Amino acid sequence: MIEKEDPVITEEEAAQYDRQIRLWGLDAQKRLRGSKVLLAGLGGLGAEVAKNLILAGVKGLTLLDHEKANDQSWAQFLIPVTERGRNRAQASLERAQILNPMVEVLADTDRIEDKDDDFFLQFNAVCLTGCSKDVMVRIDQLCSQHNILVFCGDVHGYYGYMFSNLGPEHNYVEEKPKVVKKATGDSNDAPDAKKVKVDLSETTMVKKTSKFCRLKEALEVDWTSDKAKAALKRTPIGYFLLHVMLKFRTDKGRDPDPKCFEEDSRLLSQIRQDVLNNLGVSGDLLKDDFISFCFSEMSPVCAVVGGVLGQEIVKALSQRDPPHRNFFFFDARTGNGIVDYFGQN
Repeated sequence: MIEKEDPVITEEEAAQYDRQIRLWGLDAQKRLRGSKVLLAGLGGLGAEVAKNLILAGVKGLTLLDHEKANDQSWAQFLIPVTERGRNRAQASLERAQILNPMVEVLADTDRIEDKDDDFFLQFNAVCLTGCSKDVMVRIDQLCSQHNILVFCGDVHGYYGYMFSNLGPEHNYVEEKPKVVKKATGDSNDAPDAKKVKVDLSETTMVKKTSKFCRLKEALEVDWTSDKAKAALKRTPIGYFLLHVMLKFRTDKGRDPDPKCFEEDSRLLSQIRQDVLNNLGVSGDLLKDDFISFCFSEMSPVCAVVGGVLGQEIVKALSQRDPPHRNFFFFDARTGNGIVDYFGQN
């Protein structure tokens, strides 16, 4: 379980979070109220996650971003049009704080690459968007060593994903219908299965545990192994697209830009071939037309992925309900959202 302070819910907070307390209970809300979260990257996806966490009622949310808002920030609803050209974290601060004055919202304009290890250790959960592969792997490894929850996510056009690492032993409770024994009378010879029934009017809380792998392990699947080959047909294309987009981000220091569509399209095509060859899988896994659907952040996709990502952070911090383990991929072309696990067990 996450060790954190046990805050007292005031009458004002009880009124503010009344619906949530009825939904997931007072203990879960108290865990949220004792949690500090770092959110890196205030693009369209980051804005959605920030909104969801602030409304849920975490103790504090730090917005970390060194980028400036530009004319492509239309998917970022926390930044007023008049704030274009200003740092994205600072420009998002006022509207974010208005969402819930009970949450302490801070803006940090530093580069995430410049933050030392101690900076991340002050948080209960870290959510990374718009970061390079090296940064995500480094922070994931660091936080794993200190029992800090890690989440990653991005939106590329019609595609989006989220990853979660809640550690080798994440404990949570799940509400399930209560199973009660039926009155059997003289029919003592009846099978046990017929002596029980599910009472939908009553529920019971069941304690459960899930195991998560680190991001590095999830990205380094050996696709030449028999186990991986068997799972290849059910593997979402979003997993392989993620590798392509991370390689593009590493090579160019940015994501594909509509202003450089022809140049970036050629590079994406080459990176796709190189990445899939290096992974040992067929180049046909990603069709040529994927390039037309992976430019910019689309607001509807940010809303869907941001909703899932925010919900998973809330579930993990409150230790309520089963978490996704460990990837969620969304394809707006089909409307499909797929959860899949890419660990070694």
